[in-house]
Amino acid sequence: MARKKQSSKSEFVLFNVVYEDGSLRSNRRVPASELGGLDGDAPARAIIEAQDREIEQRSGTSRGPIKSVKRA
Repeated sequence: MARKKQSSKSEFVLFNVVYEDGSLRSNRRVPASELGGLDGDAPARAIIEAQDREIEQRSGTSRGPIKSVKRA
């Protein structure tokens, strides 16, 4: 049986996020379609902040401000 070809571009890009309090969250997923172009990885921070707000609403705990965002 023939194998299905894998696409060369994945659907998500993984980021490591460091918060102001020093905590680290690894492998945060950002849609690859939102990245690239002239802005590069800049939109990832806004997307991760939006994810944090949603997590905060569901769990009731705040993660605090983001210090840095880097590709994993």
